[in-house]
Amino acid sequence: MVFLVQAFRRTIAISVTSAAIALSPLLSVVAQAQALSGAGATFPAPLYERYFSEFQDETGIQVDYQAIGSGGGVRQVIAGTVDFGGSDAAMTDAQIEQVDGGVILVPTAGGAVAIVYNLPGVSELRLPRSVYPAIFAGQITRWNDPRIAEANPGVELPDLPIRTVVRADGSGTTFIFTNHLSAVDPYFRGRVGVGTAPRWTTNPIQGRGNPGVAAQVARTQGAIGYVEYAYSKQNNLSAALVENGNGEFIAPSLETTEQALSSVEFPDNFRVFVEDSDEGYPIAGLTWMIVYRQYDDAETAAAVRQLVEWVLTDGQEINNQLDYTRIPEEVAQEAISQVNEALGSN
Repeated sequence: MVFLVQAFRRTIAISVTSAAIALSPLLSVVAQAQALSGAGATFPAPLYERYFSEFQDETGIQVDYQAIGSGGGVRQVIAGTVDFGGSDAAMTDAQIEQVDGGVILVPTAGGAVAIVYNLPGVSELRLPRSVYPAIFAGQITRWNDPRIAEANPGVELPDLPIRTVVRADGSGTTFIFTNHLSAVDPYFRGRVGVGTAPRWTTNPIQGRGNPGVAAQVARTQGAIGYVEYAYSKQNNLSAALVENGNGEFIAPSLETTEQALSSVEFPDNFRVFVEDSDEGYPIAGLTWMIVYRQYDDAETAAAVRQLVEWVLTDGQEINNQLDYTRIPEEVAQEAISQVNEALGSN
C-alpha cells in the first residue's frame, strides 16, 4: 500500500512537472507581456515614475525604467537591451540608422532647465544673456564680478569663486542647456559647444543625473549648476532669473515654460531642437520616449502600444501637476497613430 501511494505521488509529481515544462513557453510570454524595460533620461524621471506607477495600477503591466541619462538610454536602444529608451536629445539620423527597423521618437513632455545656485544671503539673482554663458565657459570666475553686479543692484554679492556643477553622464538636460547657451553666445559655442557630454573648460564639479547635480549645488557654497526645474523645486534650490530674447528676466515655472514652448512646431518625425525664446523662460526643451518600429514578439509590441497611448492621453493629465508641459493633443494623436501603424493596432 505504501508503494502504491508513493507511486501515485511520483505520478502526480511527474505530471505536474511535465505540465509546467509544457506551459513554460506560454508562461514566459505572459510574463513578458506584463513587464517592459526602459532606460534613459533623468530629466523626466519624476514624471515617468508617476506615469509607470499609475499605468501599472490601471493595466497590470509593470514598467522598469532606469534613469541613467539620455546618452545611456540611446546606447541601450541601439544595443537592443531595453524595450524603450528615454532622451531629451532627439536621436540623430546616424544613431537611428544603427537600429534595425528604425525607431519612433514619441514626445511626452516639455520642461525647463533651471540655473540653480548656492549663495548665502542671495535670495534673488538675475543673470543676463551675456553673463550665464560666460560663467559656464570660464570667462567669469567670481561672484562679485562687475558684470553680475550690474544686473543685480542692491544685492550684496560675495567675493567667492564660482564653482560650476555639470553632469558626469551623457545627458539630455546638458544638451538642452548647451544648445541654448550656444545659440545666444558665440564664444560658448566655440569653446564648449553643444552636446550631451561637451568639453567643459572650467574644471567643474560633476554630479550623476539631475539628482547628483542638485545635491552637489546644495552642498557647495558658491556653486552654480543646471537641473530640470522639478529637481530645483524638490531640493528647495534657488533658481536664477534668466534674461530672455525680449530682455525680460524670467524665473522658471510651468507658466513661463509653456510660454517658451508655445510656438514649437513638430515635424512628422517629432524631432525638435529648441534653442531660445523671446517669450517666457528661454532655457526649455522636450523629452521623448524612443520605441522600436518592430519587436520580436506581438505581446511586447502590444504592451508598448498600450503604454504610448496611455502616456499621451491619461498620462498627460499628470504633466502639469509635476511642472512639465503637455504635448499638444493633435501631436499626441499623431504619435499614437504612427506607433499603432508601425506595431499594429489590434
